[in-house]
Amino acid sequence: MPRLFIAINLKASVMEDIHNICFGIKNARWVPQDQMHLTLRFLGNCDENQFQDTLAALSQVRIQTFSISPEGVGYFPPRGNPRVLWVGIKQCPELLALRKSIDTALSRTGLTEERKKFHPHITVARMRDNTHSSAIIPFLTQNSLFKTESSTVKEFHLYSSILRQDGALHRIEETYTLL
Repeated sequence: MPRLFIAINLKASVMEDIHNICFGIKNARWVPQDQMHLTLRFLGNCDENQFQDTLAALSQVRIQTFSISPEGVGYFPPRGNPRVLWVGIKQCPELLALRKSIDTALSRTGLTEERKKFHPHITVARMRDNTHSSAIIPFLTQNSLFKTESSTVKEFHLYSSILRQDGALHRIEETYTLL
């Protein structure tokens, strides 16, 4: 089984707004608009039993529909050369509750909680190894006040991901509807 992750897709008009700021950095590998998403949890490689357990566990998640608002830009890691450029998500308790509910459901399958803090974002570019932080300053400055319309979250997805030389291929394995 390929690598798995859990993510939210935002409405097309929001993704278009985000895509429209994706330019101007020489060493950036921009994420295609149709591949952008908000990752809730990365699971990695799973065997068939883990895959089936994950499908069942996620069906137990019960969270009300809510809205999220993309705003601001930044990069990871916060120190050293940038590796990932992102658009942030305005603080949203419901999003954090969804993530917690997913973690709780997955813990019943034997998967442990991620140790790093959840930082909701949409990856817009990956940087080449030798990119210095000064190369992204114009992008950060120009888009520091980026904000777009809200997007209602009505569902989340379990994705599989196959790494290819020309970029990852993502496929929705299952969709889970919120209440």
